[in-house]
Amino acid sequence: MAVSGSKDFELDVADYVEEAFERCGLELRTGYDLKSATRSLNLMLAEWANRGLNQWTVNQKTITMVQGTTEYTIDSINPTATIDVLDVFVRETLGGQVTDIPLSRMSRAEYAHVSTKSTTGKPNQFLIQKKLSPSVTVWPAPDKNSAYVLHLNVLSRMDDADVGANTLEVPFRFYPCLAAGLAYYMALKRAPEKVQMLKAMYEEEFARALSQDEARASFRVAPDLRNYNIA
Repeated sequence: MAVSGSKDFELDVADYVEEAFERCGLELRTGYDLKSATRSLNLMLAEWANRGLNQWTVNQKTITMVQGTTEYTIDSINPTATIDVLDVFVRETLGGQVTDIPLSRMSRAEYAHVSTKSTTGKPNQFLIQKKLSPSVTVWPAPDKNSAYVLHLNVLSRMDDADVGANTLEVPFRFYPCLAAGLAYYMALKRAPEKVQMLKAMYEEEFARALSQDEARASFRVAPDLRNYNIA
């Protein structure tokens, strides 16, 4: 049996747009058609971010903390790219010994009720300020310079879909979800009679794609109930 031997199938923005139009029973004809579909594609990627689908964009940021400073910009290179922070820990280095200390997350209301915001010590809590340029606030304020390094697992925005020849930073297993979603978005504007069908297909593909990012483990713990009386 002959096989291709290749594993590099990839769609660019124009391919996804063409696929979406075909599913809607339409033909891509004008530059405005491409512009309209690209706009819908970017809106859909924003929806994915809100629904937490793009786990492949999680990356770790590090920030060296300064004594007495509580607030830090999360991404100094691309300040608006941060969607959320999944977890935070502080790495403390003293005399060559390294210790990692997990921080617990506070809500805005909880932080507002902290009456001693200027207290210094070893940070043990954090707040994410979801501004246009998100930042992280720690409490208490660091009591040392350079001894504490903040480590954050950050969920970032995907790159925008712009030029038709560009590809998207989407794993192979999410291609069907992206194609189905864009078809649904285009149907809302161009093929209302197909909205319900394409929406159902999109939600099915979305659920399947989301399940791929769930943690899987073959290890199972079963309690030993032999010494218990169970009715």
